[in-house]
Amino acid sequence: MSASEVVEVEGHIIDSLILAKVLDVIVDAGADYRMFDVQIGHTNTDASRARIEVTAADDGTLAALVAELQIHGANRVAQVDAATAPAEVDGVLPAGFYATTNLPTQVRVGGHWVDVDNPEMDCSLVVLPDGRARTVPMHRVRAGDPVVVGRDGVRVQPLDRPRGASPFEFMSSDVSSEKPKEQLVARVAERIRAAKAAGGRVLVVCGPAVIHTGAGPAVADLVRAGVIDVLFAGNGFATHDIESNVLGTSLGVPLGDGQPPEGGHSNHLRVINEVRRRGSIAAAVADGYITGGVMFECVGHQVPFVLGGSVRDDGPLPDVFTDVVAAADAMRAELPGVTVALMLASTLHAIATGNVLPAGVETYCVDINQAVVTKLADRGSHQALGIVTDVGLFLHMLAQHLV
Repeated sequence: MSASEVVEVEGHIIDSLILAKVLDVIVDAGADYRMFDVQIGHTNTDASRARIEVTAADDGTLAALVAELQIHGANRVAQVDAATAPAEVDGVLPAGFYATTNLPTQVRVGGHWVDVDNPEMDCSLVVLPDGRARTVPMHRVRAGDPVVVGRDGVRVQPLDRPRGASPFEFMSSDVSSEKPKEQLVARVAERIRAAKAAGGRVLVVCGPAVIHTGAGPAVADLVRAGVIDVLFAGNGFATHDIESNVLGTSLGVPLGDGQPPEGGHSNHLRVINEVRRRGSIAAAVADGYITGGVMFECVGHQVPFVLGGSVRDDGPLPDVFTDVVAAADAMRAELPGVTVALMLASTLHAIATGNVLPAGVETYCVDINQAVVTKLADRGSHQALGIVTDVGLFLHMLAQHLV
């Protein structure tokens, strides 16, 4: 027997193609729809609204479809308070828990809609004693925490971009290498200046290719100039940054003539060993072993950095988090105030950062590989915009604009 439910989508649903996406999801699921109570905004800044009656083959199919529609901002019309259930064990959520997106979210508590404090994907929603609600990663939930279960009393806002309101409107098409790089870099610089002027923080996520392509000095310049406020990376980036400044090589290859010296493949191990001897990157800077580079500037200008480790790391450097859960928590602690994020030639760290970023953070992913710059959006970071280019050229141009 067929089942029906009414959902509502509101915002810049026409210009941002949100309504089209919602209808596509319904049709792709083999369901039917009927739109009614449609109100279209008259100007570029006016919001629009539509109510849609969705009909599916059975209750189970309908429930799954409504859950998928909510990711695009189509919320159930029925207004009831969110149901909660206590976590019975630390780090274990009750059955049927609500799994979050990184979109702005509200929870209905005591007959009122309250904003979720820190939107983050793949978390639970916990209602606090004072009536507020916040996302909580699974491992941080404690026994007795009231966790939202089911989808009643939860609504999300779609990530929409009103026509003419964003200078990055021309980037909203599919990722392509055939876009004017000078103009893209100028626009990114423009957005960074605007974010800094408004008191926002700029986060960069760097992969080792930033050093391999010779862009380390450009990143160091941006740190020294106060453009970069926080850095996320792995053991490889920090190691090769230090190697390039102490020994002049990156993974044993000189950044000048590119001819690898005999035994150069072990250079990164030697710098790791010396930093470990001193106990930390900051100590290696203090005693003069490290005299330049990105990590040197971060230490000197008190720019916080989080180095997340992996199973393939050599050493690793003493500052690297070898517990990935602890690394993610350290990243979360540095996110307050971040309004712009640059993902630079990094796949795994970019995805990890995207997992903890709210959708409201302007996110630009730069990589020579077109597939990499689409992964963030594919994995739920709806706000990510991709730039397909060599990260070295991109960073040198960006530094010219901002330093």
